[in-house]
Amino acid sequence: MQGEGGQATIIDRLSELTGRLTAWLTLAMVLVTCLVVILRYVFDIGFIWLQESVTWMHAVVFMLGAAYTLEREEHVRVDVFYRRFGERGRAVVDLLGVVVFLLPLCGWIGWSSWDFVATSWRIGEASRESGGLPYPMVPLLKSVLVVMPAALALQGLSLGLRSFRALALDAGGER
Repeated sequence: MQGEGGQATIIDRLSELTGRLTAWLTLAMVLVTCLVVILRYVFDIGFIWLQESVTWMHAVVFMLGAAYTLEREEHVRVDVFYRRFGERGRAVVDLLGVVVFLLPLCGWIGWSSWDFVATSWRIGEASRESGGLPYPMVPLLKSVLVVMPAALALQGLSLGLRSFRALALDAGGER
């Protein structure tokens, strides 16, 4: 659902851009996976850092794609009643979902991940595997644990603003 002006539109555009970039990362992940298979089974060559990169790309696609998925309303929703509601009912459910569930969960994920990510940067973490991903790849990738809840919270804020606006317009009789 596209925003109807202001901050919601800016946030939606940011999520859209992130989603499109993430789609390209998905293509890169497929190509690297094919490369790993060809190198291993045709040439009997293996690079641990290349194999690790596929796992990390998958994690980044999943986490950075979350806000885009919410913006496109393609997220998992228990749709038993929601689809039968009118615009006002959906706006109420969306607003309550953002305020009661999404924002607190994003806050908790960001807060609980902060020390984990900061420690990775502080110790200069690299892969535990010999020949694995070097520093600073591991801390950069772990930083997505803080970026994801921030991006998802922003997109939730956009959804909340749109829902609030829909309820305000409905209450004002402008529909």
